[in-house]
Amino acid sequence: MSSTEFLSAELTEVTVDVEAALDPTEADGSYRDSRECAALALQAATGTLLLSPPTPRPKKG
Repeated sequence: MSSTEFLSAELTEVTVDVEAALDPTEADGSYRDSRECAALALQAATGTLLLSPPTPRPKKG
């Protein structure tokens, strides 16, 4: 492996790491809107509403 190939491989790896950090994937079954979950939990405590998580957001691309 020549030095240019090695350097190219290193830069490609760094580029992939930066792109992954800028656009993190959302794990299946996790929800971003914790305020909505908290409001549902407060309403469920009164016994007037069944507690359910918000609908998941559509996946990118």
